[in-house]
Amino acid sequence: MVTIQFSNLIDFVAEIFSRSKSSPEEARRIANYLTTANLTGHDSHGVIRVPLYVGWQKTGAVIPDQIAEVVVDTPSLAVVDGKFGYGQTVTPQAVRIGIEKCKKAGLAAIALRNAGHIGRVGDWAEMAAAEGLVSVHFVNAAGSLLVAPYGGVEKRLSTAPYCVGIPRQGQDPIVLDFATSVVAEGKVLVASRGGKKLPVGALVDADGTLSEDPVVLYGPHSKEGPREIKGTGAIRAFGEHKGSGLAFICELLGGALTGTGATSGDRPFANGMLAIYVDPKVVDTSNFFDGEVSRYVDFIRATKPVSGVDAVLIPGDPEKKMRADRTSNGVPLPDDTWAAIVNTAREVGVSEVSIQRAVS
Repeated sequence: MVTIQFSNLIDFVAEIFSRSKSSPEEARRIANYLTTANLTGHDSHGVIRVPLYVGWQKTGAVIPDQIAEVVVDTPSLAVVDGKFGYGQTVTPQAVRIGIEKCKKAGLAAIALRNAGHIGRVGDWAEMAAAEGLVSVHFVNAAGSLLVAPYGGVEKRLSTAPYCVGIPRQGQDPIVLDFATSVVAEGKVLVASRGGKKLPVGALVDADGTLSEDPVVLYGPHSKEGPREIKGTGAIRAFGEHKGSGLAFICELLGGALTGTGATSGDRPFANGMLAIYVDPKVVDTSNFFDGEVSRYVDFIRATKPVSGVDAVLIPGDPEKKMRADRTSNGVPLPDDTWAAIVNTAREVGVSEVSIQRAVS
């Protein structure tokens, strides 16, 4: 395990992307978002993605410095084509459009299609919450068959994230952000690189056997190369029929409705996202909302915890605690993860001096 100060990690990752045909501005933006995912404890969406992103850029699956195209534009709705740009570039463009429309109309919907991997969806809920807006996000990953629907063993769904952000005056927003699978694919990747082990039974093999071995999803692989989905099994949908049903809806709204396409195995990777924005100031003319949110948060936190649990939490509490810890103490990365990132850095021409500076 290596531990790297977050500012060093941002600088190092930014140099990798700047040498991978991204402008300095885009390179630092990607590095900031990936490192922030690690800071919040979402290692599955953090710098472990660097080798995969660079690999996509080399093959043309993702295109640096894209400007998203608005293909449908009404006062309260827009369809935005990301044109396979980096998600960390085209997604904030789409979110800003949603924020601007919501502030004018009180309600807005944005359909983002053909975006590169958009990373931690909570980033986009936080972006809206910083402007005082509630947001709801349905996401799919076309071309990323990973998850078996409830009752099945074959890959038919993406991890299909769902996210809600709720602003609070003078406090951090409430952000609920989760994959509709037992674990996100990135967590399988983390486990395969020596990180946190998977929950028991997170995966299912072709014969119906439950497993937590990443080989079930990836198949045999090298330690430093990008992971390929060549295993015989799948990730399981969470929550039995309920989680599987929500994943199905994310595919239809985030994928089919946006024009990205519901997930299949015969198309390039792209994220689709349907995001709905609501301005509480328009809905809540009596200024009831924020006070009621605070009251209910206190009510939930006052719940007596079960044995072995220190306190009952609300969405966002673990991330806030982790962000404070890792900002002060650095970001821990399993040795295999760091080796893969360093290998990618060398491939794109990052110097040994820069590599050593990152860990100093």
